[in-house]
Amino acid sequence: MSEPIAFLGNLDAEEEAGFLAALAAAMPEETIRPFRHLSAEERAGIRIAIVANPDPAEVALLPNLAWIQSLWAGVERLVRDLGQSSAPIVRLIDPELARTMAEAVLAWTYYLQRDMPAYRRQQEAGTWRQHAYRPPAAVTVGLLGLGALGSAAAGRLTGAGFRVAAWSRSPKSVPPGVTGYSGPEGLGDLLAASDIAVCLLPLTDETRGLLDGERLAAMKPGAALINFGRGPIVATDALLAALDAGQLSHAVLDVFEVEPLPPGSPLWRHPGVTVLPHISGPTTPASAASVVAGNVRAYRDTGRIPAAVDVGRGY
Repeated sequence: MSEPIAFLGNLDAEEEAGFLAALAAAMPEETIRPFRHLSAEERAGIRIAIVANPDPAEVALLPNLAWIQSLWAGVERLVRDLGQSSAPIVRLIDPELARTMAEAVLAWTYYLQRDMPAYRRQQEAGTWRQHAYRPPAAVTVGLLGLGALGSAAAGRLTGAGFRVAAWSRSPKSVPPGVTGYSGPEGLGDLLAASDIAVCLLPLTDETRGLLDGERLAAMKPGAALINFGRGPIVATDALLAALDAGQLSHAVLDVFEVEPLPPGSPLWRHPGVTVLPHISGPTTPASAASVVAGNVRAYRDTGRIPAAVDVGRGY
């Protein structure tokens, strides 16, 4: 019988119960125990921890961890909190997450392409006015990030008839029908070409503040922004200034520097901003548990730790 797997998370009781039930169903051969139920002796024997925004102090009480499995795709907070000396961190690579994110990118791209923010404002003002239709083929969507999420989004967008471009830090092969950009100069070119820019980047030292005043000013006048990556990638003050100046027409924001978004934030009330409560790429417990179970079984069978995060790069 293998040692138990520790479960550590900053979740409410219902969320925790849902993940524990899904993990137990996916790995009936394993014993998965919440950290608080482990004795000091049991903690010393733990080799695998499954985590969702864990308390770093609790992780530190598992001295013999071989690896840590995150239940989220984004691991920048985990990397920051646990530091360079952490056991290897494995982020969740879930096809269902890529599907739901691509679905959200397409849905909110349609929202902007079909002028829904303008119609919402007209409803509030009691104005009846039709706007000229823009077909998808007349709209260029620029994706910032071409990993699993960006590639899935590119497929949905090209399938819907949009012109699609994608930027990555270094050159990558791009999906059929997608124009590729890379490097600092390529980022400026992509922003200048995009009617709608979609940020799907992870938060790293290099991407923090990437979309600052200078880069937002380089965007096509009247373009729109969707941020489904991480809040600190976009400079909020610069974004508000670009919206107020008419440089940008609208921003759909699902991620923020502080979450939940504080009640006093000007983003809540700005007519050029749609605020979403971090719902673009939800983790589905059953799907996530299936991926985690595969990683755990491979480790039990071979002793090899799944591909881990590059702590220096942050993803």
